[in-house]
Amino acid sequence: MERSGGGGYPHPIRPGETVVGWIGTGVMGAAMATRILAAGYSLAVYTRSPFKAADLVAAGARLASSPADASAGADVVFTMVGHPSDVRTAVLDPAFGALAALAAGGVLVDHTSSQPALAREIAAAALARSCWSIDAPVSGGDVGAREGKLAIFAGGDSAIIEWLGPLWGILGKATAMGPPGTGQSSKIANQIAVAGSILGLSEGLVFARASGLDAGEFLAAIRGGAAGSAALEIWGDRVRAVDDFPAGRFGEYMAKDLGMALEDGGDSEEGSSPAVLPGATICHQLFQAMAANGDGKLPFGLITLIERISGK
Repeated sequence: MERSGGGGYPHPIRPGETVVGWIGTGVMGAAMATRILAAGYSLAVYTRSPFKAADLVAAGARLASSPADASAGADVVFTMVGHPSDVRTAVLDPAFGALAALAAGGVLVDHTSSQPALAREIAAAALARSCWSIDAPVSGGDVGAREGKLAIFAGGDSAIIEWLGPLWGILGKATAMGPPGTGQSSKIANQIAVAGSILGLSEGLVFARASGLDAGEFLAAIRGGAAGSAALEIWGDRVRAVDDFPAGRFGEYMAKDLGMALEDGGDSEEGSSPAVLPGATICHQLFQAMAANGDGKLPFGLITLIERISGK
């Protein structure tokens, strides 16, 4: 399949000309799709819960009846769903999936945090239909999604990644990580690092409170020091009001992502040893326990678990 580099494939991406399909309107997906629509792109959106797309439809998006319907006539189709099983259904189902209706030359972009092996499978299936697939999970939370400040880890053909630049510029900053699957591997590694930051911040706050410190003053004091981090900036202030978290299913998804890390072990080549991840193992157990306690839909639920363990 022929393709040219940079802005040339198959023609430059432009508002009013490029047609976009969007699958998935959860907390992250709805915010990202809203930015694409507001930038002037024609958008067809599919969601399993149509009421979640009401604002998008009111703003001019077309409500699609299936992922295949969202892909019909689209130049680029984005998916932002929950789990690898959802990705498989939304993209590869022979009748219902996005790839079934995507025209030759179309581009699939999966923003879901999913499995590297599945990303490679989808890329191969797309090429068999003369299409392209890019695995491009994101980091930055709901704040980054709303503000267009997401970090995007892109795996796949470098020229297609470059071509997608105008759309990704609306969402954040994309970095080409390598061949298919490397975007997902990058996100898994990112989540290992984030989980450790969240655990440290949660335990630090519990200790500060137990020491009689004001949580807000403590957070302000550590921002400029070595404990300052993106995790603190995104979630720190929310932790001050444990009973007033916005819904986001963050804990459930972190448990999912860490589980993929432990199952994958670095997605190592045959004959090599998988990565040993003791810290990720502990964090995975803690996020699973948080979910078992009914806090899995909280975006920063580890502090609730640690306070429960501490008898607070």
